[in-house]
Amino acid sequence: PAFHDTSLVCSGDLSYLGTAWRRDIAFAGLGCSLQGDFSAGEMIRGVKDVDPDRRDRLISLLKIDEGWRMMRVSDGQRRRVQICIGLLKPYKVLLLDEITVDLDITGRLALLEFLEEECEQRKCTIIYATHIFDGIEPWITHYAYLEEGKLKRGGEVSTFTEIKEKKLLFVIEDWLRKARDARREKKLKNPDNREKPSYTKMNMAFGNRHMAFFR
Repeated sequence: PAFHDTSLVCSGDLSYLGTAWRRDIAFAGLGCSLQGDFSAGEMIRGVKDVDPDRRDRLISLLKIDEGWRMMRVSDGQRRRVQICIGLLKPYKVLLLDEITVDLDITGRLALLEFLEEECEQRKCTIIYATHIFDGIEPWITHYAYLEEGKLKRGGEVSTFTEIKEKKLLFVIEDWLRKARDARREKKLKNPDNREKPSYTKMNMAFGNRHMAFFR
């Protein structure tokens, strides 16, 4: 597992950016945003042993106002601060899980350009799981398509012949529709649905088909 060997994370060789800063609060609700009466600048500059030039570039790239109060920011602003802090220190392998979901198009493309530059200059590896495909085609070098926990397709992007004829979004849509039709022919239930919600575990109907891209 990615974090089984904690020394990888502690050494900085492996880094992860994923779920939003949220928590469940009894009698208040699920997925409540983490917040406090402190500024974005305090959080970012509170990280020690960071290259100041890299920090300033990330703040500019993500268009972060250091005066933002973290108890008053939007989801997109909170996500920008989270990404900035997660990228402050260099890494050898970076795992991204739906990290751009709260960013606008220009912010997402700017982040992808930064990550591409990271790979080319520092020779690091980035694994990016996402369902947002805007601008992703020229960025990827490898791809992996998983369904039901199994790798169905994968390899170098040069073997991904379908995207030469149509956009990635339509290719993935075609794969999903074929998987749905095959499931219906076998009279199998959609694995995303849950008959009896669990009261002890988060049993949300998250999809089980994922696309991962590599650089």
